[in-house]
Amino acid sequence: MSAPPKTVIHASPEAAEALRETVRTVDVATLGPHRERAEMKHVPGLVKLLSDPRVAGPIYDLPRPITEDSVTRWVAESQAQALAGEALLIVSLDEAGEVAGYSKITVWPEHLSAELAGAVRADLQNSGRGGAGMAHSFGWIFETLGVELMCLTAALDNVRVQKGIDAAGFVRMGERDAVRADGTVRKSVYWEMTREQWRQRHRL
Repeated sequence: MSAPPKTVIHASPEAAEALRETVRTVDVATLGPHRERAEMKHVPGLVKLLSDPRVAGPIYDLPRPITEDSVTRWVAESQAQALAGEALLIVSLDEAGEVAGYSKITVWPEHLSAELAGAVRADLQNSGRGGAGMAHSFGWIFETLGVELMCLTAALDNVRVQKGIDAAGFVRMGERDAVRADGTVRKSVYWEMTREQWRQRHRL
């Protein structure tokens, strides 16, 4: 399960509700082409994507085991979270309309904070576009959703993702126990960044 950032921001009720409304109504196509909110029609494609251990293996907060039933529940839960203004589950589609990746943005409106998780299809990994894609997503979460703080985690042995997060300028803040859906714990590297830090590093 995702946990709020270690750094706690106390948002006003008005600011928290504004963030919730943005999550409910934002056009995810502004994140990039071929992006859609996950719907039930995407379940078969998500099952196919996440059944590959090269894709799902490093990610702690996916439903396990990956089955049509578990992914259906995951999509339904994410849709309910979106209506509450607390999460976005976004799929990216390839030119053939197949699910080629996903992003799960968990939002804590009362803290104006968010966490990003996601993955792309194995044949698209290590293509040299991962770092740019991560940076683009971070910027969209800060500037379009309007959160003040982001936190990220990665498995201790997931060096590729760690390098990408470091390169984006996130600050390492030790480790965190990431709790999987089955209750087991994965030790993770933990990072944070504020929107002001992002803007200083990535001036538009």
